[in-house]
Amino acid sequence: MKTSVKSVRVDDGTVRDIERLRRGRQATFSFLASELLAEAAKMRRCPGVVFADGPYGRRARVEGTGIEVWEVLAAWLAMGKDEKRLRKAFAWLSDRQLLAALGYYRAYPKEIDDLIEANRVDEGSALERLPFARRSPR
Repeated sequence: MKTSVKSVRVDDGTVRDIERLRRGRQATFSFLASELLAEAAKMRRCPGVVFADGPYGRRARVEGTGIEVWEVLAAWLAMGKDEKRLRKAFAWLSDRQLLAALGYYRAYPKEIDDLIEANRVDEGSALERLPFARRSPR
């Protein structure tokens, strides 16, 4: 990713917060501050989306749930972009939550498409990773 160098004044309390977050992580102050700034800009642009740590790093999630945005979008794309079917499939999510996920995709399609592709599993690779998931012959 292309980066730019900018000089920014940060209050001492924020510096302490970033230093606290940095403890125990293999990250520079600059890297973590940049990551936090990017997340804040995305959350401001897409209300209803938050970022949380997970087993594969920080990812965009639908606020108030553990659902990653890419999971909602993968379902929506598989349904032919049918919002009515999406609402039925994710009946426990509010319209606001679903619209937040869709809005995030409109703002950051490459990020979501890359995550969908990275999580795509065909039957062969699924059986390789989960050999006991094979169907037993009847």
